[in-house]
Amino acid sequence: MKNKTGGIVLAAVSSLTFGFVPFFSVTLMDAGFSPFEVLAYRWGVATLILLAVGILMHKSFRIPKGAWLPLLAVSFFCALTAISLLIAYENIASGVASTIHFMYPLFVAAVMMLVFREPRSWVKLGAIILSLIGAGLLAGGDIRLEGGNVTAGVLWAALSVISYGTYIVGVRKTKVQEMPSLPLTVYVMGFGAVSFTVLGMIFGGVRLVPLSDGFLWANILGIALLGTAVSNITLVAAIKRIGPTLSAILGALEPLTAVVIGVLALSESFTVRTAAGIVLIIAAVTAVVLSEGRHNDKK
Repeated sequence: MKNKTGGIVLAAVSSLTFGFVPFFSVTLMDAGFSPFEVLAYRWGVATLILLAVGILMHKSFRIPKGAWLPLLAVSFFCALTAISLLIAYENIASGVASTIHFMYPLFVAAVMMLVFREPRSWVKLGAIILSLIGAGLLAGGDIRLEGGNVTAGVLWAALSVISYGTYIVGVRKTKVQEMPSLPLTVYVMGFGAVSFTVLGMIFGGVRLVPLSDGFLWANILGIALLGTAVSNITLVAAIKRIGPTLSAILGALEPLTAVVIGVLALSESFTVRTAAGIVLIIAAVTAVVLSEGRHNDKK
């Protein structure tokens, strides 16, 4: 029981800390950072932190034979997820973008049924339809930011669903699955950090933030330490204690946190229609996760 309680707390911490990512991201972009700069700092600092943790824990960073290309592929899709979300944050309410992104388990379920021939489930099919209705409610609500484009924001958020779902399937179904979680995360984030730094240099440059600028560094450390390093480490620890099903259900705290922070700290609007869309998406994802849990228990 003690171990389970600890796992629930860890899963909740993971979701809550990841829910702060939109706040820190939007704050940095409002300060003049480009999406590439935000991600270069976020993933660069997080990579160094997780690398230090891995070394202290004596983790092996060896890449298995035949895993190089799959590792590059999953790293690309994870990086695409990050930039897609930031562009979505620029166009629509960050809480709504995070909620749409939360649909990725449904995309994974659809791919596993259609591509890998997993048994079809009426629960999963119904959940996908329910989530699409929820996304429609969100897209039709008052979610536009000043100067933003609702259509572009929703499409970029939807792309984050596809890219992150592809990342998860890649991790499950390729040679990458043989790698321990922490070293894999270090490689994926390191790839992203280098890529976003190069892209930032090409498109406008990447500024060097003075150590004396406490405001910017507070937000950089917030997104890298809390929103990335802590959320990833606690998630892995939670899965080991309570399993992926309950950890995924508690992941619903992520979009809820993003919505609350968006409304309270970023002055984003919140309507009944938005609330209905969020509830439908979270309910759909929870149904799929519970269905997966029951299916795995029967094996």
